[in-house]
Amino acid sequence: MTGRFTGYVLQSMFGMIGVSVYILADTFFIALYSGADGLAVLNLVLPLYGIIYAIGSMTGIGSATFYAIRKSAGKETDGFFIQSLFWSFIFAVPFMLSGIFIPDRVLAFMGADEALIALGMSYVRIILIASPLFMMNYTFSAFARNDNAPTAAMVGAFAGSMFNIVFDYIFMFTLGLGFTGAALATAGCPIVTILVCTKHFSGRKNTVDFSIVRPSLRHILKCCSLGVSACVGELSSAVTTATFNTLILSIAGNIGVAAYGVVANIAIVALSLFNGLAQGSQPMISECCGREDKHGMRQCLKLGLIYSVLIELVLIAVAYGFTDGFIAIFNSEGNAELRNMAFTGMREYFLGYIFAGVNVMLIAYFAATDKARQSFLASILRGAVAIVVCAVVLSRFFGLQGVWMSFFAAECITFVVIIVMFVRMYRKN
Repeated sequence: MTGRFTGYVLQSMFGMIGVSVYILADTFFIALYSGADGLAVLNLVLPLYGIIYAIGSMTGIGSATFYAIRKSAGKETDGFFIQSLFWSFIFAVPFMLSGIFIPDRVLAFMGADEALIALGMSYVRIILIASPLFMMNYTFSAFARNDNAPTAAMVGAFAGSMFNIVFDYIFMFTLGLGFTGAALATAGCPIVTILVCTKHFSGRKNTVDFSIVRPSLRHILKCCSLGVSACVGELSSAVTTATFNTLILSIAGNIGVAAYGVVANIAIVALSLFNGLAQGSQPMISECCGREDKHGMRQCLKLGLIYSVLIELVLIAVAYGFTDGFIAIFNSEGNAELRNMAFTGMREYFLGYIFAGVNVMLIAYFAATDKARQSFLASILRGAVAIVVCAVVLSRFFGLQGVWMSFFAAECITFVVIIVMFVRMYRKN
């Protein structure tokens, strides 16, 4: 079991790192193209990515989790894949309409001033119009992992990332398309990933059913209840970023937001490791749950928690050891004020990863074992309530430093609550 579990986890983690590179590549090239203003625009847009990814993961990963549990229990799974795609598209419609008609208002709502709106409007328009692709991407990847093809999901994510890196440069600099080019390159990434996963679904080893059935609201609500941990895992970054942007704008202006942009983009990669660990663990935990194999479930959880702690320690060591190097990658102008803010921010923010990995893993375990209530409550606490309350309260007392430290405080509070919930659940079983 250990070898198979580790294989799933590693491939899922590499795949999630690949997804995070979508935004990192944009950040690097945009910072090179337009400096601090470009960083500020992209950081204001990050919550949009978070919301789109959250809905896509809730639908896709939730559907794939329900599929895995029912499949292991020998129950009917017809139409799960097609329903997931259908509802992903439906959920994407408001984003598409916003991109077509009011991208400037979306940017203004996120906190952009007139100069930043003019700079980033074309980028936001294209990303919002492409939202169905980003959402459907989760369905293809999640069902591939749950159909014993984690390699296809990993290769697809990396292929999409490589496409983004190469075409970011070509579109932005060679063709001179600037922000529009960055958005086009990013919008192409999920297409590449979907095509790679499609190769598995059209092959002999595929067992996923492609029956077209009548869309069921009851069915997708059940799927979404199991996908809520994945959803909030993605949504938490959006909530954190939106909250921090608002507070930092009032404390330190656009330079402060640009500094947080550096921290947030590096944090996206860190969070992708934990989300990858959680998503890689899910197929085997759900499989054991469907067979009512409690020993197997606990074995998977034990391995997941061990890996979480190891990743937490490595992340903090790397963040503290290479702080200046990471900041320099995105600070092409050599802005001293930006560097100083980002340096302090990164070191204080990353302390939150002492608890974050274990929190994400335990929330994912709740969802993978069909404990939707516990998963939902823990997810909402971690992804919205704790971080918002801590950021607002601590910023009032300690200013910008309070904002940086709020992530650590929120994860600490969440850890205590989740442990209490887990112990109670464990005793009942």
